[in-house]
Parts: sequence; structure tokens; C-alpha cells
Amino acid sequence: MVSPSSVCVYCGSSSRVNDVYKEAARSLGTGLAHAGIQLVYGGGRVGLMGILADAALAAGGRVVGIIPEHIQALEVDHTGLSELVVVGSMHERKRMMVDRSDAFVVLPGGLGTLDETFEIVTWKQLRLHDKPIVIADIAGYWEPLTRLFEHMDAEHFISGGYRRLFSVVGTVGEALEAVRQHPAPATPTDSRAM
Repeated sequence: MVSPSSVCVYCGSSSRVNDVYKEAARSLGTGLAHAGIQLVYGGGRVGLMGILADAALAAGGRVVGIIPEHIQALEVDHTGLSELVVVGSMHERKRMMVDRSDAFVVLPGGLGTLDETFEIVTWKQLRLHDKPIVIADIAGYWEPLTRLFEHMDAEHFISGGYRRLFSVVGTVGEALEAVRQHPAPATPTDSRAM
């Protein structure tokens, strides 16, 4: 078992969400920093993204934000990060987030979070990486998604083996433990194939 040095977190940018999700983002940011794990995320200063980054920074952690130019132009980038990388496209952002991370945690979020989650799970299915993916089902938020996976399996669009691609946990503490206890990746990531 090798503890990751860098974890990518996918989460929402909305501020109009239940406080339980905000607290989860704050707790995860703090937990990563206390564990000496670098946070890699989408570079925003709003919603769960901003809360996550601010908590990690406040706890002395290193935070890397990766943001596309067109989103930075909306003035939603976080200017107080350890490192902010501005890229040309969403595709470049997602590829760089994978390259700079040893594991992935999915907090509640919207369409962008779903997009990132499905892509990183699909890349793992295609053996483009072998990094741990942990879905943090805070307050049952991702329960409809897990039911969708079960439905897809029942209808034979995916096989039961999909359960090996990611783990689902109910708390931030369990998410932190899951990424720390996951075996070291067996397959190096080659983003050129993605």
C-alpha cells in the first residue's frame, strides 16, 4: 500500500447547496492537507470547489488548480492557490488533472462533476490508468447514480466487474482512508492515449 502524494477532487461549483455538502468539502480539504496530500482540482473559487481549496490552504496544504482560459475569463479562478495552471480547453484540463494525481475523490456536484466522473471511470475501464477512484456519497447524494450503475448492469450494458473500477463510501473520513489504503497503481497513466 502506497499513500498518494496528490489527490484530484471533482466537485460542484454551486454555492446554493445544502450545508452538509459544504462541510464535506471543508472536511476533505482539511483532511488532505493534514495527511500531507496535495489537492488537485478545477481551480475555481466558488461553491464546493472554493470551500475545498480554502480549507486545504488554511490547514497548510498545497493546492493546484487547473482551469481553462474561458472559465478564468469569467473571473471565477482562485487567485490564492499554491499553483494555478491555465490551459486552453476542458480536454487539456482533464488530462492534466489525471497526469498530476495519484487518486480521485468525487464529492457531490452537477453536470461537470458527472462528466469528469464518467470519463475517469471509463479511462480506468479501458486500462488507461489504474488509480483509485472514490465516490463520496455524502448524505446519499450519489445513490441515484449507484442505482443507475446497477440498472446498466442488470440490462447487460456493463458487467458486474464495474464494481472494481471505483469504490463508494458514505463519509469524508472513509474517502480519505480509501485513497490511503488503495494499492499502488499497476498501470502508469499515458495521457497521450486518452
